[in-house]
Amino acid sequence: MELECIVRQTADTPDALVIWLHGLGASGSDFVPAIAHLGLPEASAIRFVFPNAPAIPITINAGYLMPGWYDIVALSERRDFNVPQLRASSLAIKELIDLHVEAGIDSKRIILAGFSQGGAVAYETALRYEKPLGGVLALSTYFPTAERMIISTANRATPIEIHHGFRDEMVTERMAKEAQNDLFRLGFRPAYRRYAMGHEVCMPQLKDIGAFFSKVLAL
Repeated sequence: MELECIVRQTADTPDALVIWLHGLGASGSDFVPAIAHLGLPEASAIRFVFPNAPAIPITINAGYLMPGWYDIVALSERRDFNVPQLRASSLAIKELIDLHVEAGIDSKRIILAGFSQGGAVAYETALRYEKPLGGVLALSTYFPTAERMIISTANRATPIEIHHGFRDEMVTERMAKEAQNDLFRLGFRPAYRRYAMGHEVCMPQLKDIGAFFSKVLAL
């Protein structure tokens, strides 16, 4: 799968990378405006890459074509979803990481961030990746492949932060807590932040996202 990506940089020669995955029916452009509100240090040198998911039929939306990382068949707590499609998306993101590592960015300075479906792909990709990554930011998401996960030795200590709205009716907070419990079971110690919001991103959260990026990348 070859992905179209939107790229923004905070400096001409970036030494760090954030790959930020959108949710179902959205696009890579959705999170581009967030960069200006992260409160990053002026000296930060980060490349932000916002991939666009391909348009695919989505069963829960009557089979309509829309940008999606994988098909969702039913809205159960774990979601009834197309596993091969999720893994294909994960492979595409892995290849994107590989390209940047080959271009000279240290894998330890790469963060995967994902909203909703994008977060599920971020979990699947980061925890299996064969080189150590900087961190994972899981936004309003869940961990549907937790039971099938084989953790890469390189990423057993990767920092993970979960953000979720306690008014989220699309991906309930219970699903986020289940993801947190799955991560504990797998040996991680994820941080958890909750916000007075629905299935979205809020302004106070953006400062916390910036703080996570700054901490992980030692900015």
